[in-house]
Amino acid sequence: MRDVSEKQAADDKVAVVIVAAGRGARAGQANGPKQYQQIGGGAVIARTLGAFLMHPKIGPVVVAIHADDGALFRRAAGANADRVVAVTGGTSRQESVRLGLLALRSNAPGRVLIHDAARPFVDAELIDRTIAAIGERQGALPALPVADTLKRETAEGMIGETVSRAGLHAAQTPQGFPFWPILAAHEKAHHLGKADFTDDAAIAEWAHIPVKIVPGSPDNVKLTWARDIAMADQRLSSAPRFPDIRTGNGYDVHAFEPGDHVTLCGVAIPHDRKLSGHSDADVGLHALTDALLATCGAGDIGTHFPPSDPQWKGAASRIFVEHAAKLVRARGGRIANVDITLICEAPRVGPHREAMTEALSAILRISLDRISIKATTNEKLGFVGREEGIAAIATASVVFPGNVPE
Repeated sequence: MRDVSEKQAADDKVAVVIVAAGRGARAGQANGPKQYQQIGGGAVIARTLGAFLMHPKIGPVVVAIHADDGALFRRAAGANADRVVAVTGGTSRQESVRLGLLALRSNAPGRVLIHDAARPFVDAELIDRTIAAIGERQGALPALPVADTLKRETAEGMIGETVSRAGLHAAQTPQGFPFWPILAAHEKAHHLGKADFTDDAAIAEWAHIPVKIVPGSPDNVKLTWARDIAMADQRLSSAPRFPDIRTGNGYDVHAFEPGDHVTLCGVAIPHDRKLSGHSDADVGLHALTDALLATCGAGDIGTHFPPSDPQWKGAASRIFVEHAAKLVRARGGRIANVDITLICEAPRVGPHREAMTEALSAILRISLDRISIKATTNEKLGFVGREEGIAAIATASVVFPGNVPE
């Protein structure tokens, strides 16, 4: 888990604080706190995290967890645990939010969303509506008009009066605010010992920060009781699941320099020159690394293995591919097929294709029939045609866990 300072929180990105430090006593403790209970084959908090981490407008994500839940959180979040900042929460929701906001202060975002981990059905459209309504001095609250008739109870358990529902709304999260005003409001409430606010919009109201109501979502339910978790599990488990198949592309090129062999797709091939590069310059594996990283939005080879880093000088490029494959699998992906085209006038690739395929099979841990390696010339055109270097194009297809249509 990273420090917030490692990720720049620019004003055009929105930070998120997810509150996950509660014990969830009303949901029952037999299976642990509700945010870690299973729905549809995954933890509640894992689904909540995924909704924000996949959103293009979201930047840093801070999760406030209970002091005893570090290992539990890592197991539940999986690979996403390393994409967020986990901080120890407080004894109340209000205090956990304050601590989460403080974790963002050193590299403050312009705007922040505050969300309950136990609302796993938040969707991109609701996030968009909330973000759009945040102003320089204005917060945003997703809410639904109250539909039920409301009754006020007397001390004797009788109906005292019928309460008008005109203008009444049920508040949801994420609630969005300009960062510095909501942090200041939380800090002021903390120093004054005011700890009875039930949500962040209430603190904003107390601090005279106007809050705009935006349409909430009826699907964005908060899992409070054991039956809520059971119904959420049933909803996800019974819904049809469709494969999430992603395709990534990669391209790389390296020039020739004096040498006695080239390394292509993990195989050393005798040649009157070698390829120039910081590592072993395996153009095929470099292109494949980018293709695999592309399937899970993990950047490119230079992000993970910068050529300025001396530790990669002369390194075998299989290290890069193995790293990319590990990231894919950590996100639940299964490599279905890889296809590499080597573009060169020489050396001849055909005699080495079988060895290359076997090398890739061992690196990726997939069967030979899921690997395609081809070669073509550039018909004497361009730098490849002039035998100044070799280029490669790679495509990878990866199957990720099925998505559930809402």
